[in-house]
Amino acid sequence: SLYLPSGEVGTERQDEKVRFMDEFLTYLKELREKAAADGREVVVCGDWNIAHEKADLKNWRGNTKNSGFLPEEREWLSRVLDPADGGYVDVVRALHPDVDGPYSWWSYRGRAFDNDTGWRIDYQMTTPGLADRAVKAYVERAATHAERWSDHAPVTVVY
Repeated sequence: SLYLPSGEVGTERQDEKVRFMDEFLTYLKELREKAAADGREVVVCGDWNIAHEKADLKNWRGNTKNSGFLPEEREWLSRVLDPADGGYVDVVRALHPDVDGPYSWWSYRGRAFDNDTGWRIDYQMTTPGLADRAVKAYVERAATHAERWSDHAPVTVVY
């Protein structure tokens, strides 16, 4: 389970996020290799605080200079998903390759939830063998703003 720190451009929070990302990628690689040696698979799910591609963020144009959609953050996530580097699979995107979203986070500001102006920042990243066993993935979005229990919605995958 992961909560990757959120950042804020030009602050120590962003520096801490970058430090964490560097160390976490090393950890992810070691975890994948250890699991493979033991004949096991890995799933890391939670709030990664990065929208990887344009399809993962409704208002991507307005967020290109904001933490969570910075080029260097997106490149880091590409490394996590690169078979020659991190070696993980974004299971939801693998099952829904040609759709925007499905978003899992909406700001409390404005009418973001009502307009589905969200971010896809909650992921289930797995090793390829487990990703191959995924048959269904969805975001359990509340029907209305009043029924929400958080600014995030659960991301569920059936393996």
